[in-house]
Amino acid sequence: MCNGCVQKEYPDRGNTCLENGSYLMNYRCCASCHQRDFVLISNKATEDEDGEEIITYDHVCKNCDHVVARHEYTFSVVDEYQEYTMLCMLCGKAEDSISVLPDDPRQSAPLF
Repeated sequence: MCNGCVQKEYPDRGNTCLENGSYLMNYRCCASCHQRDFVLISNKATEDEDGEEIITYDHVCKNCDHVVARHEYTFSVVDEYQEYTMLCMLCGKAEDSISVLPDDPRQSAPLF
């Protein structure tokens, strides 16, 4: 992973978790070849550990194959919620939780 390629390391992305793709707004240029071109995805792997899906891949420079960042995305179901996390020097860090029920109990107004 290369901090010279990104404008800000691990920017806070709120609840925006990317399963694939790249956050190019944070891409400065390749620190190795100094070109600002597309970032490719390589070495993509999917694992399933104890009900948690983990997707990892590398962001690499299109021109020289320099590894810009390593991306990790996780998905799991905990109780009645789908939990998402993302951690990547380029794309940032984020977490999200969505109810699997039609109406999210956390969004309900109290009756009294």
